[in-house]
Amino acid sequence: MPPLGKTLPRHGTLGSESGMTAETTLPQTALPQTAAPAEFLDAAATLLGPKGFTTDADVMAPWLTDWRGRYTGRALGLATPATTGEVAELVRLCGKHGVPIVPQGGNSGMSGGATPDTTGQAILLNLRRMDAIRRIDTTGQLAECEAGVILQTLHEAAERVNLRFPLSLGGKGSATVGGLISTNAGGTQVLRHGSMRAQVLGLEAVLADGSVLNQLIPLKKDNRGFDLKQLLIGSEGTLGIVTAATLKLEPAVAARAVLWAGVPSIQDARKLLLHAQAKAAKALEGFEVLPRHSLEAVLDYLPQARSPLEGAHEWHVLIELVADASDAERLPELAETLLVSAFEEGLVEDATIAANETQAEAFWLLRESISPAERAIGPAMQHDISVPVERMADFMDFAVPFFESEFPGTTAVGFGHLGDGNIHFHVLAPAGSDGPSWEAGDGKAISRKVHDLVTQWGGSISAEHGIGQMKRDELARLGDPAALHVLRAVKAALDPQGLLNPGKLI
Repeated sequence: MPPLGKTLPRHGTLGSESGMTAETTLPQTALPQTAAPAEFLDAAATLLGPKGFTTDADVMAPWLTDWRGRYTGRALGLATPATTGEVAELVRLCGKHGVPIVPQGGNSGMSGGATPDTTGQAILLNLRRMDAIRRIDTTGQLAECEAGVILQTLHEAAERVNLRFPLSLGGKGSATVGGLISTNAGGTQVLRHGSMRAQVLGLEAVLADGSVLNQLIPLKKDNRGFDLKQLLIGSEGTLGIVTAATLKLEPAVAARAVLWAGVPSIQDARKLLLHAQAKAAKALEGFEVLPRHSLEAVLDYLPQARSPLEGAHEWHVLIELVADASDAERLPELAETLLVSAFEEGLVEDATIAANETQAEAFWLLRESISPAERAIGPAMQHDISVPVERMADFMDFAVPFFESEFPGTTAVGFGHLGDGNIHFHVLAPAGSDGPSWEAGDGKAISRKVHDLVTQWGGSISAEHGIGQMKRDELARLGDPAALHVLRAVKAALDPQGLLNPGKLI
């Protein structure tokens, strides 16, 4: 049913007259013209040296296009400072000459937030040289590391001392700590551990005036005003440049059990989630859902893959339970008890437990291959959305037939993190569609309608990928006016020249 007692309009009227009207944009701070680029470039080169600054077009080229290939910009130069001090000096230099700064981590973002515009006035500031893990405190279970540390590198460093950093995602081999913080990244373990906000105990950042905010020392209690680190987390480089962080670690996983279940509906998947939360409690690490269409697409895409279950099921659920050393021996029994009780209560049609690590990884590969498998099928509009956890199943039941009816020939699918209300909602183009023309026409209308619907259901148009430039205008169109006013006021106060990542988020 429509949310909150509202009647949803028919095609062409969901939130706008046609779905193709001009988008409203937030007022942007006017960027100053770069008065003396040659003088600035000479000063930047002197400050950072040949390893830290370049204007070579071939060197810059890979960093000027976003990971999805949707945005390509130009830049005055590429800066790769090696220390927080160099970042601060560079920011002051940019302020003096009115040069915009586009911070960049691994360049693996999904919303174009780390790509410069086409004016060529900005510099790219990539922190990949700042890749030191300064310390790991095994007693306090924390790590202090610089912004350029690759997520996988952090995982490996923690594992060597029998700890772990409990946030993972598909791009762990390229995503950096600074980028993860700036976008408040999520991943498959949010259900138990929360997003990046929950992992950051302390923060170091360079502000727009070149001053260094140092709040790396974690305190359990600190009531000295605003929590400034939380203000910077998720700000996408528009308020300051994250240079280092103190991150929370957890005891290493001593044992895990990976389960796969087939259920008849998303509503049954929701019931299974509640059952798993009650039975497994803190052992429940992940709970992912995927429809039959997504699994079949992956099986076609991966010739060696096979379905974990016999027979067809409308929905599939991937569950991961974990335990540290103190509970490892009891984990197999817990996993079996969970499944047996789920069968007894009629919550699953069929289910299995991975027999070993190889099979467990094979289960996860099926989940992680959905996006490339869909890309192999053809063009699609992909939406990173969330609604209240308790309403996600109802949302899916309403949204899938709604969009397939409104846009004949399309296929709507949702998969992902049911336990935290974040579903990746994709609408696949009709067979044989021309990608660019379909995306510019029906595709754009679909995305606006998806965002309208999510907003009506009390949700968010960006659950974990950030706003960047891709959703900036949609945030302006649909965001709460009071919240947008606060965002603009904070931006104006902390970055009065508007030099930090202009054109992104707000």
